[in-house]
Amino acid sequence: MHTAGAGQTAGMTDMLPTINPAARPARAQATPLAADQEFSFSAADFDRVRELIYQRAGISLHAGKQAMVYSRLSRRLRETSHLSFADYLQWLQANTGASGDAEWQEFVNCLTTNLTSFFREEHHFHALVDDLKAAAGRNAGKPLRIWCSAASTGEEPYSIAITAVEALGTSAQTRIVASDIDTKVLATAQRGVYDAHARGLSPERLQRHFLRGKGSNAGFMRVKPDLARHVEFRPFNLMSRQWAGSGGLGEPFDIIFCRNVMIYFDASTQRQVLQQMHAVLRPGGLLYVGHSENFTEARDLFHLRGKTIYQRV
Repeated sequence: MHTAGAGQTAGMTDMLPTINPAARPARAQATPLAADQEFSFSAADFDRVRELIYQRAGISLHAGKQAMVYSRLSRRLRETSHLSFADYLQWLQANTGASGDAEWQEFVNCLTTNLTSFFREEHHFHALVDDLKAAAGRNAGKPLRIWCSAASTGEEPYSIAITAVEALGTSAQTRIVASDIDTKVLATAQRGVYDAHARGLSPERLQRHFLRGKGSNAGFMRVKPDLARHVEFRPFNLMSRQWAGSGGLGEPFDIIFCRNVMIYFDASTQRQVLQQMHAVLRPGGLLYVGHSENFTEARDLFHLRGKTIYQRV
C-alpha cells in the first residue's frame, strides 16, 4: 500500500488537517498479555499507535489488530533499545530532526500492508489496453501520464508498463509515476528483481521483459531497462497537502491506479483522498480501484464507468 510530501518521509508536517477527534477509532478493550511477552504493551499503548498511524498515514486500524501491531513494532523496540511500548512511543513523538523523521518512516513502514502480484485483478489490464489507446488518441503526441499510487514492491507499476508497451509500442511516450508510503518496498520495486517463478506472468512476457539470472543469481529475474525506463519511483503519502504542480506529483494524470488502498481508510479520509485525486486527474481521466472498493457516494467527483473503474466528472 499504501502515502509527507513527494520525496519526503512521513515525518514531515505538510499533511492534511488533523482528523476530527470524533472520527478517531474507538478505544480498544484491554487484552491479557502472554506471560512470556517480551515488551509491555497495554490497551492504552495500542490506542496510541492507532491514533498516530491514523494521523500520519490515514490508516484506520480496528481493535482486532493488537497482535499484528505488537509483532511488527517489536522490531523497532529491539532496534532502538526500548523496553516498553510506552517508552518507545514517547520517544518517537519527542524525537525531532532527521533522526526523528527516519524513525517515523520506520514506524509507518512497519504498519503498512503490502500484498501484490503481477497482473493482479487481470480484468483491469484488459480494460487498460483500450483506455490507453483512447487516451493516446486524445493526447495527440503528448506523453501519457499514469500514477500507480500504491506501488508496493513494483509488480503493479511494471504490469502497467508491460500493458502500455504491448498496447502502444515500445516508442510510445508513457510516464508512470509509482509511489508508496513505505520506503522499504519502494527500494525493492526500484531494484526490479523478482523470483523467476513469480505468478502472473506468461512465458512470452517473461522472455520479452525480464532478464534471467545466472550463477549466484539463478532463480531470479530482473526487469529489462527498456521497460524500467517508463517507471519513476518516489515516496508519497496520500495524507500530503502537496499533490499538484512541481512541488507534488507534477502535471495532471490520464489514469490513476489506487487499488486496495482505500479499504484501510475511514469514510472521511476516503473523501479527502478522492477530492485530491479528482484534482490531479485530467478531465475525463480514469481511476482504477480494488475489487472490494465502492465510491458511489462520491458521484460529484467520479461516476462508475466499468467494473471498479471510475471516470472523473
